[in-house]
Amino acid sequence: MPVSHRPNRIFLLSPAHCGGKRASYLYNDLARFELARQVRTPAGAPLGEVFTFLSGLYFRGKWAYARAFASPPPGAAGAYVITTNRGLVPPETPITLPELRDMGCVDIDHEDVRYSGPLERDLRTLAAGCTDCPFILLGSVATAKYVDILLGVVGGRLLFPEEFAGRGDMSRGGLMLRCVEERRELTYVPVATAIRHGKRPPKLAPRTRMQNAE
Repeated sequence: MPVSHRPNRIFLLSPAHCGGKRASYLYNDLARFELARQVRTPAGAPLGEVFTFLSGLYFRGKWAYARAFASPPPGAAGAYVITTNRGLVPPETPITLPELRDMGCVDIDHEDVRYSGPLERDLRTLAAGCTDCPFILLGSVATAKYVDILLGVVGGRLLFPEEFAGRGDMSRGGLMLRCVEERRELTYVPVATAIRHGKRPPKLAPRTRMQNAE
């Protein structure tokens, strides 16, 4: 979608969990599906595709939404994934299975320098090169694991979708996919002053059979 008329904005995507049942399918050496084969090659597989497989609807919604509405300044990507050990990584970046395993060995803990160090480094570089650009977090603002570090670097430029408050991960994913289909953006508000624990909103209205078929 053309975005030349749109003010600059960069999306920051929270990562997928690198453990659990779906991750075990990728780690299984006997796996023969396409993504499992691709991530084992020296060229690897795009991080966004890997995390979409691991997380399902939630990450798929975040990546689709970022692709639809990002408008980065020259020299920057439209979206970056917050990783456990590599700082900010564009979703299109290829990763290999050993790199994915390494990500799974580091927790998202703002007191762990293996996580916080690379993230702070990349944030400062990005913020310095994109001085007038807001950063929109597509992830949870209810805990300190992302927010404290992000606010410490970009301050008032850190925004998040107001409609996320009170929603679970799957509801957020579905909401973002609908916004992409409807070409409708969410409402961005500053994280520093926002209500982070909102009342649970009504469930998304069921889609019609015709919409599901499209």
